[in-house]
Amino acid sequence: MNNQFKIRKLVVAALLCALAYLVVVVFPIRVQFLTFDAKDAIIAIGSLLLGPLYGLGMAIVVPLLEMLTISATGFYGFIMNFLSSATFACVCGLIYSIRRDVTGAIVGLALSVASMTAVMMAANLFITPLYMGVERTVVVQLIPTLLLPFNLTKAALNAGITLLLYKPFTAAVRATDLLPAANGDGSGAYHFGVRSVLLTSVALAVIAAAVAVFFVVLQGRVG
Repeated sequence: MNNQFKIRKLVVAALLCALAYLVVVVFPIRVQFLTFDAKDAIIAIGSLLLGPLYGLGMAIVVPLLEMLTISATGFYGFIMNFLSSATFACVCGLIYSIRRDVTGAIVGLALSVASMTAVMMAANLFITPLYMGVERTVVVQLIPTLLLPFNLTKAALNAGITLLLYKPFTAAVRATDLLPAANGDGSGAYHFGVRSVLLTSVALAVIAAAVAVFFVVLQGRVG
């Protein structure tokens, strides 16, 4: 890999970090003391496009920027955000790096949803009691009614957003010549064919269902 290609990949990663930070600022969904934002989806797009190591780097940079600027949860929030972003982005990025096709992307995102939910459940058990200053039994009581549905819905919504935006974003980046087309990953010009319509429909259905859970079931609010 030559230096010019490395620089171009860093430029794309920096662009995605800026977009991820922007969605944190502009469109958070709050459910009690928990907050959803779409940064994990943006970081996952970077992981799919650039590789899981870039996804890991972005998963450090964006939560760090959030902690240093707008976060009210301090270091605890940084750790939780890092674990969420790194797990979600790196799992799908790793699977996709092995199988660069639609099946690899879908399997990767499905495993990301499962992995991120499991990791956040464990993190909630060990970190949330420290952050809230309560006994672990209090947090355990929140798992079935708040923590599990929130994290599962958060992961599903990020998966839907990633599935919806990855191909158009990748095609746009390739069109600027920032990155060359990669063999076998279907990342050339974006063709809105039957498969694209199907994937878009699935992504929109997942997004709609997750948004409904956030606002109707979990009584979330924007801002």
